[in-house]
Amino acid sequence: MSEQIETGITEGGRSGAFRDILAKDHARRGKPPVHFADMSPEERIERVQALGLPKFRAKQLANHYFSRLSVNPDDFTDFPASRRQDAVDAFFPVLIEPLLRQVADQGTTVKTLWKLFDGSRIESVLMRYPTRTTLCISSQVGCGMGCPFCATGKLGLTRNMSTGEILEQVRVAAKAMRDGDVAGGPGRLSNVVFMGMGEPMGNYRSVLSAIRQISSQPPEGFGISARNITVSTVGVVPGIRKLAAEGIPVRLAVSLHAPNDKLRDELVPMNRRFDTTQVLDAAHDYYLASKRRVSIEYALMRGINDQAVHARQLANRLNHYGDNWAHVNPIPLNPIEGSRWTASDPEDERIFLDILHKAGITATLRDTRGSDIDGACGQLAAKEQLSSAS
Repeated sequence: MSEQIETGITEGGRSGAFRDILAKDHARRGKPPVHFADMSPEERIERVQALGLPKFRAKQLANHYFSRLSVNPDDFTDFPASRRQDAVDAFFPVLIEPLLRQVADQGTTVKTLWKLFDGSRIESVLMRYPTRTTLCISSQVGCGMGCPFCATGKLGLTRNMSTGEILEQVRVAAKAMRDGDVAGGPGRLSNVVFMGMGEPMGNYRSVLSAIRQISSQPPEGFGISARNITVSTVGVVPGIRKLAAEGIPVRLAVSLHAPNDKLRDELVPMNRRFDTTQVLDAAHDYYLASKRRVSIEYALMRGINDQAVHARQLANRLNHYGDNWAHVNPIPLNPIEGSRWTASDPEDERIFLDILHKAGITATLRDTRGSDIDGACGQLAAKEQLSSAS
């Protein structure tokens, strides 16, 4: 019996205005091969012993994966030479393969289009700054949220990604930084943001498992502080409240994009299920629980949501809660080719920010990396999908 696709959307999301928007080829793709990162410590020991190896080998494998960032059997020098490939075959199936790599910003931004086991395409973006290096990762193949200005939303939702598929994006990027494969020489991956393809709250179980392993210290994880992990959502309120109860100090980012329900209904269809009041209440409660300011993501679109009246409405909505709980990130839109949704005029961006600042709202215009390499997540996958279909 095939397992039902877990979406994280509340009951009733299979039909009507709130249904997941599924890509035409979503059904019955099967599960990704089980990876080391998908297993509990007990399951790893069981599999090691099933190979006829002593259980301490499981810890050695964890050290290779999380500390040495390696799945190459030639590096497993503490394993019997005759069993290295067996271990790799059993624990480290190839989950993601690079199809296309684009580089921008003098080599400090690297965008990769990945092919998954079933032929699906996802993307990750590595961005090196003077004081940090951030990896933007995907958690679903496509997205079912259907936001009309978003390239990923155009693809529809194909399936959730496994924990292993999520973590492999992190391991490969961490290894590239360590080995000096990114402009600027050897360094360290310091930040991870779930802002790539997909709605992380729609794949909650795998995303939470990935967060725990990203933030655990080696050899249980990659050792990236939970405080340097950001989870973005369009406003799936049950997911926000569930994450708050986990007690993990990750930062929450809410893709708001509009200060009122009428406009947000158009820009973010999920708003018809969880409206701006419900979303902002849950986000503020997350701030109270975590003591971490929430990022309010706001893609500025020319003549749509970028006028002074929108900035004043946004300031009033956020100041309603009476504390400095939110940090607004106005984002210059990376437009989809041929779309009516276009980037704001710089002067409108300046006025928007000025109004927020005068209202006492902390706001920083997002640095747009990779605009010359199909920077918005989903653009590469959408182009590749279209070209392969033609």
